[in-house]
Amino acid sequence: MQKAILITGSTDGIGLEAAKVLYSQGHHVLLHGRNPTKLEAAEKTLSELSGSGRVESYLADLSRMADVEALGQAIFESQSRLDVVINNAGILRTIDTFTNDGLDIRFAVNTFAPYLLTRRLLPLLGPAARVVNLSSAAQSPVNLEALAGRAKIRDQLNAYAQSKLALTMWSRSMADSHKDNGPVFIAVNPGSLLATKMVKEGFGVAGKDIRIGADILVRAVLSSEFADASGEYFDNDLGEFASPHPDALDPQKCQEVVRVIETILVKTTQSGQDQVQF
Repeated sequence: MQKAILITGSTDGIGLEAAKVLYSQGHHVLLHGRNPTKLEAAEKTLSELSGSGRVESYLADLSRMADVEALGQAIFESQSRLDVVINNAGILRTIDTFTNDGLDIRFAVNTFAPYLLTRRLLPLLGPAARVVNLSSAAQSPVNLEALAGRAKIRDQLNAYAQSKLALTMWSRSMADSHKDNGPVFIAVNPGSLLATKMVKEGFGVAGKDIRIGADILVRAVLSSEFADASGEYFDNDLGEFASPHPDALDPQKCQEVVRVIETILVKTTQSGQDQVQF
C-alpha cells in the first residue's frame, strides 16, 4: 500500500537518501526544504528514479514559526491524509544563534518546529500513522530558561544536545497523551557521525555511510517492529531500542518541557488577537 510520507529537511543528507528509497518503493513522498533551488533539484532527483512513487515539494524556513504554521496549513489543505511524518530537519552550528522569534536556533529548528508542525498535522494522521523524530546520541539536560529564549547557551554542541533531548522528551509526552488513539511517536538516533553536512561542518570529519541513517528511517516508517513502539527511543548506534537520557523517562520533566514549548508557541504564533489553541 502506498504511504504518504512527509520528510522535513529532505534536500540533502539522510532525509534525501531516505526519500529516494521510499520513492523507489512506490510511496508518495512530500519533500521539504528551505532553499528553493535545492528543493527543486531534490524533486528532480526523485522523479528521475525508477519506481511508481509520487513526489511533492514544500518550501519553509523552520527557524521561523510563522513559516512552520504556513507549512502545516499548506500540507493540511493539500492532503487528505498522512501516514508518516519524519521530523528530520536539524541544525548544529551557526553564526547567528538567535531567531527573529527570540529563540536559540537549535531549539527553534530541532524542537519547536517539529512540535508545532506535528500538532498542526495531527488531524491528517490516523491511529496507525507514525511520527518519527530524529534524535541524537548527544542529549543534555534542558535548561528551561534557554528553551524559552531567556538565557543563552554558549557552547553550540551543548545547545544542540539540549534541543535533541527536548525533542525526545516531547515525543514521549505526546506518545503518552495519544496512547489510546495513536499515532505512534518514536524518537530515533539515526547513528553518530554520519556523512551529513551537519557533521562535516560541526566536527570536520567525512563521517560514516549516510545510508546507515537512511536505512533506519525506512525501517521506522515501514517495519512492524516499530508499530507498537510509541514513546520509545531507538539507538541506531546500538541497533536496538534503548533508554534515552534519564530526563526523557521522567513524566514531570517531560511535561515541564512541553509547557514551555506551548507557552512560547502561543506567543510566537499569535496573529492579531487570535491565539493558538493546543
